Amino acid sequence: MDTSEEIELRLLLDAIHQRFHYDFRQYSPASVRRRLTQALGALNCKTFSALQERILHDPSAFPTLLSYLTIQVSDLFRDPTYFRVFRERVVPELRTYPSRKIWIAGCSTGEEVYSFAILLREEGLLERTILYATDINAEALRAAEAGIYSLERMKAFTANHQASGAPCSLASYYTAKYGSAVFDRTLRKNVVFSDHSLATDAVFAEVQIVSCRNVLIYFERELQDRAIALFRDSLCMRGFLGLGAKETLRFSKHEADFDNFAAAERWYQRH
Repeated sequence: MDTSEEIELRLLLDAIHQRFHYDFRQYSPASVRRRLTQALGALNCKTFSALQERILHDPSAFPTLLSYLTIQVSDLFRDPTYFRVFRERVVPELRTYPSRKIWIAGCSTGEEVYSFAILLREEGLLERTILYATDINAEALRAAEAGIYSLERMKAFTANHQASGAPCSLASYYTAKYGSAVFDRTLRKNVVFSDHSLATDAVFAEVQIVSCRNVLIYFERELQDRAIALFRDSLCMRGFLGLGAKETLRFSKHEADFDNFAAAERWYQRH
């Protein structure tokens, strides 16, 4: 029999879906519970039922709750070997296209977006590439579009950038101001920032690359399969899918639709 807390949690997720059209019902239960428990204190609620009442009657509460449910921690050029493989093995294939489209799904506050934009500029491909940067959190998208990060993070970002095979210094892409690094606005000239939910929305473009990292680990299997089907249907033939270091297509019902292009670095190629 379900505990009272489990019933409250399920009712809260149903209320979020019905009222705000965000569907977290197939996210990993442990992850959702952990994030909602953290949100209780921030919103001065003692139970999930109290949290449900708060978001339904206080318009200012839901954005705070959403930030706990969706914000992911990332870095520029996180897992540098992922980007090194992209630079050395995927980029040569991208050069065969007259123009390119890349979908960065679950872009959060934009670190992945700027990583790809910088790498593509270094490889001479940015001008004829459109990057679709999507997330379900509007606040995160605004932060991504601003392209401003703490200077304290630049040391780690710079090390990752160099390890990705970069030919120059990361410092050439940002300006330091008042303790922050402001990235060159021209990097996002060809970036389209947009709201998109892997749980409820459909395919919106045909692309050569999909990069969705450290998002699927928060989904249950059925939702993982839905997302992977979206990626497959978005990719052109022989297009590339990149996942996070702890994610894999193994055991997905769509595994047979992809080849292992660089499996250790989580790059796959659609048949």
